Amino acid sequence: MLDNTHSFRFFNRGPSPMARLVFFAMLSLLLMFIDARYRYLESARGTLSVIVAPIQALATLPGRIWNQVGDYFSAQSDLKNQNQLLGRQHLGDAAQLAQLQSLQAENQQLRKLAALSARATYSSQLAEVIYIERDLFKRKVIVNKGADAHLQAGQVVMDDEGIVGQITRVYPWLSEVTLITEKDHVVPVQVLRNGLRTIIFGAGDTSQLKLRYMPISADLVEGDMLVTSGIDGIYPAGIPVAKVTRIERDAAYPFARVTCLPVGGVDKHRHLLILSSLPKLPELPAAEPGSEDGKNPKARRKK
Repeated sequence: MLDNTHSFRFFNRGPSPMARLVFFAMLSLLLMFIDARYRYLESARGTLSVIVAPIQALATLPGRIWNQVGDYFSAQSDLKNQNQLLGRQHLGDAAQLAQLQSLQAENQQLRKLAALSARATYSSQLAEVIYIERDLFKRKVIVNKGADAHLQAGQVVMDDEGIVGQITRVYPWLSEVTLITEKDHVVPVQVLRNGLRTIIFGAGDTSQLKLRYMPISADLVEGDMLVTSGIDGIYPAGIPVAKVTRIERDAAYPFARVTCLPVGGVDKHRHLLILSSLPKLPELPAAEPGSEDGKNPKARRKK
């Protein structure tokens, strides 16, 4: 059995560690000098980099995966926040756009009303609808002009397209307007095409009016425009009222069923024109004394 001294000498053959350090240091300096001077080791470095590249990629793979996962969740969070922000902005922009469109439509209607008032032969004043009748079966609205603006019951109300209604009640600062579509509300009209006079009635529906007691032989066709006739002393002549949309003629009945569509925006616009009152028509002449109508009841009883 070898002792410890012999075993130590057996495993410690060769130069000492200091000699090895000096040798490899000198070798490194020599290789660095040769590489810097003559570029002999470039091919070796290229080959070595190709061999080491997969190892480097494998070593950096966990870090890259971690960074990609972090970037993914960060991007998801950012996209979610941006989506919510854009959604809120879209809702705000949509509301603003709707408001601007409403203002634009209102502005256009006001321009038309101003132009109509300027070229009309009768005076008028602008009013704004502030209330509507809560009863669904009544076609009435409340405007912001009343006795303070010298309004009177019976004055005609219209928009830039045609007749809308008539003032039926006046308050100190407000007025009630009954729409022409109010059930059994009447407006004397005539057919613009041929001058045929008749009376149009409200049907209790803002989308239609009725022509009653029209003979089936009357010269009336779909699409005819009806305007005010002006023979009642209330509505000025020549203002559009409605357009004929449907005519039903049945030989079994003496009268045709005629449905019309209002021309004015009876349930659309906020601003309306209130026309001044027309001059009063002369009173009907009194019955002659010798006529049957002029006799008093006592004379008729004596007979």
